[in-house]
Amino acid sequence: MTIDMQPSTAQSAGTSRSSFSSSNGNEDTPLHSSTAVSNGDDYDSDGSNFAPLTPATLSMAIPEELAGAIPLISRFQVEGFLRLMQKQIQSAGKRGFFSKRSVGSQVRERYTFEDMLCFQKDPIPTSLLKINSDLVSRATKLFQIILKYMGIDSSDRVTLANIDERIELVGKLYKHTLKRSELRDELLIQISKQTRNCPDRHYLVKAWELMYLCASSMPPSKDIGGYLSEYVHNVAHGMSVDSEVRGLALNTLNALKHAVKAGPRHTIPGREEIEALLTGRKLTTIVFFLDETFEEITYDMATTVADAVEELAGIIKLSAYSSFSLFECRKVVTGSKSPEPGNEEYIGLDDNKYIGDLLAEFKASKDRSKGEILHCKLTLKKKLFRESDEAITDPMFLQLSYVQLQHDYILGNYPVGRDDAAQLSALQILVEIGFVDRPESCVDWNSLLERFLPRQIAITRAKREWELDILSRYCSMEHLTKDDARQQFLRILRSLPYGNSVFFSVRKIDDPIGLLPGRIILGINKRGVHFFRPVPKEYLHSAELRDIMQFGSSNTAVFFKMRVAGVLHIFQFDTKQGEEICVALQTHINDVMLRRYSKARSSAGSSINGDLTNNFRPPSMEVYEKRVQDLSKALEESQTQADQFLQELREKQKQDVKMQEELEEMKDSLRSEKQNLAKVTCDRDRLRSWCDEKDKALQAALLEKRSLESRLAKLGNLMIENNTKKDMTGADTQLLQKLQDELNLRNEEFHAAEDIMKKLVSERLSLEQRMSELEKKKADEIDLLEKNFDQERKALKFQILELEKKLEGVTQELAIAESTLTVRNADLASSQNNLKELEELREMKEDIDRKNEQTAAILKMQGAQLAELEVLYKEEQVLRKRYFNTIEDMKGKIRVFCRLRPLNEKEIAEKERDLLTSLDEFTVEHPWKDDKLKQHMYDRVFDGSATQEDVFEDTRYLVQSAVDGYNVCIFAYGQTGSGKTFTVYGSESNPGLTPRATAELFKIINRDDKKFSFSLKAYMVELYQDTLVDLLLSKNAKRLKLDIKKDLKKM
Repeated sequence: MTIDMQPSTAQSAGTSRSSFSSSNGNEDTPLHSSTAVSNGDDYDSDGSNFAPLTPATLSMAIPEELAGAIPLISRFQVEGFLRLMQKQIQSAGKRGFFSKRSVGSQVRERYTFEDMLCFQKDPIPTSLLKINSDLVSRATKLFQIILKYMGIDSSDRVTLANIDERIELVGKLYKHTLKRSELRDELLIQISKQTRNCPDRHYLVKAWELMYLCASSMPPSKDIGGYLSEYVHNVAHGMSVDSEVRGLALNTLNALKHAVKAGPRHTIPGREEIEALLTGRKLTTIVFFLDETFEEITYDMATTVADAVEELAGIIKLSAYSSFSLFECRKVVTGSKSPEPGNEEYIGLDDNKYIGDLLAEFKASKDRSKGEILHCKLTLKKKLFRESDEAITDPMFLQLSYVQLQHDYILGNYPVGRDDAAQLSALQILVEIGFVDRPESCVDWNSLLERFLPRQIAITRAKREWELDILSRYCSMEHLTKDDARQQFLRILRSLPYGNSVFFSVRKIDDPIGLLPGRIILGINKRGVHFFRPVPKEYLHSAELRDIMQFGSSNTAVFFKMRVAGVLHIFQFDTKQGEEICVALQTHINDVMLRRYSKARSSAGSSINGDLTNNFRPPSMEVYEKRVQDLSKALEESQTQADQFLQELREKQKQDVKMQEELEEMKDSLRSEKQNLAKVTCDRDRLRSWCDEKDKALQAALLEKRSLESRLAKLGNLMIENNTKKDMTGADTQLLQKLQDELNLRNEEFHAAEDIMKKLVSERLSLEQRMSELEKKKADEIDLLEKNFDQERKALKFQILELEKKLEGVTQELAIAESTLTVRNADLASSQNNLKELEELREMKEDIDRKNEQTAAILKMQGAQLAELEVLYKEEQVLRKRYFNTIEDMKGKIRVFCRLRPLNEKEIAEKERDLLTSLDEFTVEHPWKDDKLKQHMYDRVFDGSATQEDVFEDTRYLVQSAVDGYNVCIFAYGQTGSGKTFTVYGSESNPGLTPRATAELFKIINRDDKKFSFSLKAYMVELYQDTLVDLLLSKNAKRLKLDIKKDLKKM
């Protein structure tokens, strides 16, 4: 989409221009170019000439780097932004608002969607995204803060902000956008706009720095997040990007991923956090353990609880930390009192909660506490104990588990008997100080006794008795190490029905059985839910996992639908930790289901073990004990044999490795000898070639000697001829002299050649002698090497054969050992299954006994309560009858109701009118003599609009009086046609008093059939001419005379 600007002087054609370059003096740095053609039309300032943007039209008009914005075109307010931006350009009178200033005013410009998402120095007139109109002004202010942070001044000057100013600007951005998702998206889009096609490196670095700061504390929405992640990823992995910018982009990408997972910060990051992230340093805080030791961890603006747990696990070398988390520990101290042990509250923290938010909340809580000193700290502890924890051997894991169980035990969360309490105290003292001969002489002995003995258990007997008991048990532990004592301590607590529990303090809301106190402590472990009285800590009841049929939670409550004494009840409790309770329960249920599934698979895969498990049903505990002893003995023997076989196997493997090393050494020696042989052969070939070259030089010298001798003979002949010719001229004399000189020269050359030839001959002889010596030495060495090699090869072959025989024997022994080990493992697995089944049977028996005792106690208590309630109920029943009938008597023993009949159809057709009118619900009036009105008073008046239900409602309670034993009579009186039959009997669809009273009677009988026994007798008589007639008697039956009897009261 383009917007054509009308130039000041109309032109018929346009030219290509640089649509986006900086306006700070870098005119020669175009960022991207586009072409526009003017149509000579005037610019429409209201934007009516804008064509709507679609992804299809945009994909052809913008570069590839902006392709990710096409699917989000509906989120951008493109037309409005471009229209207002064009108006801002015109009103400012700038031709080069974004690009370089035009040379002439005839050059036309257009502002595109691509320009909208690229760097600009001037403020934006409206938001980039479609947001609430109330937030548009804030969006424009955000962009001004961005420009100020980047150092862009309105006067096109570069104003570098110091660190304090940058921190203040970032704080303003956080304050405006952290709580508003729309402004968060707008801010991140604005910053990404300033990072794209930025002409100045300083501006670009500052923009990416600000992007990193914002992405570290607040994530964008889902669609904007996908667009930003793709863009930042391309920049972070771009090859042509500046190294500093690439590093900031990579940090921003990681921060975006982290923030999208953890969500936005709940509190505005403080100055220290912003400064630390800007300068690349880390802040520190302290995390405590349950034994009051602590470690220092580092954090920054984006560090979450999960990150802190991982870092802390690395510091303390804890490999299995999945079941650990950070908890908020709160201790309240009122006045000058020191905090009492056990009054701290541990609140579980979400893994995605920020450490910075937690520390800010701690500070705010301390500021809000009035008259109380609130201690808040981070504590590392286990979220829950799982069955798989027993298989972990990590020393730090065991140490932390011991510390947590010890902490819970000292707080009194594990009620135990006196013997167990003394044993546990002795074990803790042994872990603390080790074994000493006279522990009572130690300075800390009394403090150790008080420290490791729970207060509510210590008050059960005298201090001296505790001291003697613990001391005797401690002295009997001489053979135990600290680790053994720690393991034994864990084993004792795990064996309790509520061992390895996590505890939650709750308040009772609904208790159907009425046995639980107001405040309760819930303990949850792999066996189920356990109920404790808090003060003093007392075990009340347990519900196994299989007895819990349903559970759920809200923000303030948790409920359990569970079976108690075979009956389903729903219990509700008030707590803010309902979600943690449900998660702990569901985790243990999943572990049990997984264990059962694994057990079913293993039993299905091994028919022998399956049959043994199914058929193993010992008749008594003695048989169980004997079987366990036999299996333990067989297990120890098999383990010993397996260890012996493994030791022998390791020795054989060591021998094999040693022989292999010797063989490799011999191969290396042979390889070096071969290299020496090759080197000697090479020297021999080189000397032979050198001798050949010397032979060729000698032959050439001999040829040259022969030619010189022939020339010398010729010169001698010439001299003879010269002697015979005396009359030679001066020219001949000169020629002779020249020949003589040449002859002398050749003689010298001949003598020199003879010297060289002698030298070459001597060298040749010496070389031939040396070569023969070398060949002889080579032949001797080759013979020696071949002889040694043959000997070594035969020795190695013999050793290899011996090793192969030994290896074959060891392999056979290993196969036998493995088969034996497999059999022993099968026996061991069978024994372990039997032991596990025995343990389960023992636990089942203990649970059944405990449940029987609980059920007996509940039944006894309920029986007593039932007897007491039955007595109270009977008393209340008598009082109810008395008060009910007293109230009925107060209304009057004889009550008269008046019901007015409305006009029927005939009377309406004859246009008659009502004479009777009801003034109120007690009075009726009608015309009387001399047109005067006469009034009549009744207990109740029903006008013509009253229904059958209204009439019966005032007589309903008379049915209850009849059931209680009182005489009740209801009859209707009136002239013919007044509605007596309708009122008494009614119709099927609209019944009257008689059917309604009968239905009410049977309703009462059904209600009280378990309390009383009823017998019904009914008769129906007619009073006709002062004679009673039995209407239920058959026609042919003899009619008896019925008399009306009267009592002393003439009733």
